[in-house]
Amino acid sequence: MRAPEVPQQPTAQPTAQPGVQPGMQPGVPQQPLAQPGFAPAPGGPGGGSGRAKVIALVAAAAVLVAAIVTGAVVLNRDDGSAEANTPAPESSAPASDPPSPTPSESTSEPSADDPSVVVDELNGITFPLLDGWVRPQYVAEDYVVMTTPDTYTCPGDDGLCRRGRVISRTVTANDEKSPEALAKADISEAADQAYDVDRLDRRPYGGITSKKLVKQGPVAVAGRTGYFVRWQVKTEKGPGGYVQSLAFPSSVGSGAPVMVRFVFDAGQDGPPLTDMDEITKGIRPVGDADTGGGVGSSVGPTQ
Repeated sequence: MRAPEVPQQPTAQPTAQPGVQPGMQPGVPQQPLAQPGFAPAPGGPGGGSGRAKVIALVAAAAVLVAAIVTGAVVLNRDDGSAEANTPAPESSAPASDPPSPTPSESTSEPSADDPSVVVDELNGITFPLLDGWVRPQYVAEDYVVMTTPDTYTCPGDDGLCRRGRVISRTVTANDEKSPEALAKADISEAADQAYDVDRLDRRPYGGITSKKLVKQGPVAVAGRTGYFVRWQVKTEKGPGGYVQSLAFPSSVGSGAPVMVRFVFDAGQDGPPLTDMDEITKGIRPVGDADTGGGVGSSVGPTQ
């Protein structure tokens, strides 16, 4: 009859540690040494191949799980989450810094942004911008250099009218060079376009019923002798108004004459007629703020 089998203890370590008996692993409960005549139990040194297989399978399973987790993380980054979490590249300059202002081309000439003047670059002159006047906005008429700020419903036709306008243009379709002849020839057309039939074939004031000469005569404009003619017109509807044609030689380009038209509504709501005189006196060549005087320096009637 055979004695019961007991597990065989693994071979002792080559070098014994202090306080550990030969054949024992430190910190591991030890089995008694095998007695002579007993066979090793399964799972001992004789069954090591089975345990090695189990360990290998466990290790392979752990590697597979790690690979699956890594793949899931990579796929999660590929769907755009990684891009969203990636910090944006730093700009070479702070985004909040405003662009450097562009310097003015010339500090000696009036700027178009100067609140005290309006620049007519085509004719090389500037106009004083008096109180109650603004630079033109949303004006269909050509060559307007300033207007009164408010509009009102035209009394004779659909549309909007303004109480005052100043128009500056170059005379090119007339061989006449005399400022007097040019002003006298222009005043009738100026009155008709302002208060009779406009450029859109409308009658904003119902048409002109009468015209009357108020003033005319020589006047100094930008250091040169010009000539003006002023009419009063009455209209079918509305208060009527005053129209003035002012002609003077140009000091730039080909020297073609300049024609300035003034259109002022009559009545309390219209601009004061003295603004015609003040604007005329304040016309200057571009870059020259002191030019003035000369023949006809005071505006007055000449019959």
